[in-house]
Amino acid sequence: MIVASPGLAAVPPATRAAASFLGFDFGTRRVGVASGNTLTRSATPLATISAAGDARFAAIARLIAEWQPDALVVGVPRHPDGTAHENTRRAQRFARSLGGRFRLPVHEVDERYSTVEAAARGARDLDAAAAAVILEQFLGAAA
Repeated sequence: MIVASPGLAAVPPATRAAASFLGFDFGTRRVGVASGNTLTRSATPLATISAAGDARFAAIARLIAEWQPDALVVGVPRHPDGTAHENTRRAQRFARSLGGRFRLPVHEVDERYSTVEAAARGARDLDAAAAAVILEQFLGAAA
């Protein structure tokens, strides 16, 4: 399930300019990051951030400055039956923090099984590859 913020979803894909995104696979110890865009509808793993607190957001700020995304996408984990758990709330809090700090639209995506898919693809950096899977889910649904 994708929770879209206002703006992008209101404009038909054929008429809007290509938009770029950074995707995040949130974890309490690490955050995977990927970049992607609506033109190719693909995502590329970028990095895994191992820092916490302000250092984590400083690393994200550097990536945002470098990649200049139009919006951010955060994977939100859920139980297999779709119900929320503690990490669901943590990821949603992280998404709100990103939006508040960086003043960019933030979209939440159900990220169940993204790490499993990244592993099946043979990823070396599972966190960054899972972020790419999450972002590709978003880009595919936004088409």
